[in-house]
Amino acid sequence: MTDSTWTAASVLLVALLAVPALGAVVVAVLPARRDRQARIVATGFAAVTFALSIVPFFAGDRARGWFAYGGLRPTVPLQPWVNLDLPWVPALGLRFHLGVDGVSYPLVVLTGLLTLLCCAYTVRKVPKGGGSGRTLSALLLILEVGVLGTFLSLDLILFFVFFEVVLLPMYAVIAGWGGTERRAAARKFVLYTLFGSVLLLLGVVLAVTKAGTGDLITLTGASGLTRTTQCVVFALLAVAFAVKAPLWPLHTWLPDAHTEAPTVGSVILAGVLLKMGTYGLIRVGVGVAPLGAAWAAPVLGVLAVIAILAGSLICLRQRDLKRLIAYSSVGHMGFVLLGIATLTVTGLQAALLGNVAHGLITGLLFFLAGTIKDRAGTGSLDQLSGLRETAPRLAGLFGFAAIASLGLPGLAGFWGEAFAVVAAVERGGPLWVTLAVLAAVGGALTAAYFLRLLRRLTHGPTTPTVHSLRPSIAAVEWFAWTPLILLTLAVGVVPALVLSETALPLTTLLGGHP
Repeated sequence: MTDSTWTAASVLLVALLAVPALGAVVVAVLPARRDRQARIVATGFAAVTFALSIVPFFAGDRARGWFAYGGLRPTVPLQPWVNLDLPWVPALGLRFHLGVDGVSYPLVVLTGLLTLLCCAYTVRKVPKGGGSGRTLSALLLILEVGVLGTFLSLDLILFFVFFEVVLLPMYAVIAGWGGTERRAAARKFVLYTLFGSVLLLLGVVLAVTKAGTGDLITLTGASGLTRTTQCVVFALLAVAFAVKAPLWPLHTWLPDAHTEAPTVGSVILAGVLLKMGTYGLIRVGVGVAPLGAAWAAPVLGVLAVIAILAGSLICLRQRDLKRLIAYSSVGHMGFVLLGIATLTVTGLQAALLGNVAHGLITGLLFFLAGTIKDRAGTGSLDQLSGLRETAPRLAGLFGFAAIASLGLPGLAGFWGEAFAVVAAVERGGPLWVTLAVLAAVGGALTAAYFLRLLRRLTHGPTTPTVHSLRPSIAAVEWFAWTPLILLTLAVGVVPALVLSETALPLTTLLGGHP
């Protein structure tokens, strides 16, 4: 299906990419002496992009994929709410195909929100050791273009291009404004990501060559690919996306990157960049190579559970605040990957909800951890104790984020982890039931290390470092944290905010019908 007609809805898709790109250019050309004004301008462009990211839910034709067929089994591939399909490189058959549906929409909104909060955060404070705040803000907007393009792309080649756009800006953010070992961490990030990129390119080229098209709507279900081709394609894509997710044992770049990255870099990295891997595994891996996904599902399930257990056990021994939160991401993304590995609608919904919850909660955790580290001058847990005595509001907020991350019912972190386990049980068989039990044990270990963290950080005798810590919370910090707190509560109480429009597209991705 091609749709080259320009409508208000299709212009919206271009605007979602054009506004942050234009913002990055405007901010970059502003004079260096107007650094603070440039950061304010970047925040304005990010705010416009966030507002645009919400619009597809209201402007798009959400009935297109279901009610258009009278609620019966669809006879044509599922169509996005908002669609733009134009020639890009006609000689090679490449198309500029963008779209939004229930699978990508929550991640598009999450990207817009976190970029806005990070840009606003830089207005008050620019990390030391790097360049200007103007440059940092421009890089954040370029990152937004790459991430949004990845979630919007419905052409495999276009998907690959946007997937790669984020590499150099993220490297620059870590290497330019990170900690003392920032350059080594940035190089490690690039090397791992480039390794994944090579495999992703091979998988994409193989799929496009064998199918004769790169259109993801046409490729969904992979009717034109043999089982052998699908297995090879999925293996290449799975390893590539596992690097970005990251999945054990390809996760070792993540703790170093998080530990050395500035606060806004850690928030963007955990909040949206990791989601590119899991989203790609769902949209491209499962969608393009469903037979390959079924073939590799047991291995993915085993690796996911290893990630859950290994991440939790490593966290129990961590003595650095940001490093602990980084390793917790390995465990949380393990639950997401377990849900994907079940290849059920319940499991994929758990993965999507886990993605959004992780972005909200871990984004909040890194904001708070960065604030604590900046004010205390250290992230060592040996020197951070008694926070509730000197900064009770900061301690309370961190306690809320930690409890949300450990999966307390009623908060966003609960649903994704719980239903990943439920999906594994529903899948049935000795292997999947065993994986479900081990994942549940990993959930208990998650609670253990977060409670241990709270005992060390907020309770106990006040250390000299914490005693001198400034307790007040600035207005821009409240601005950055409050939306994440409210959304963590809202998604925890009403998970349908994320899941309401996902059943049909996920069923179609799995090759079935409602």
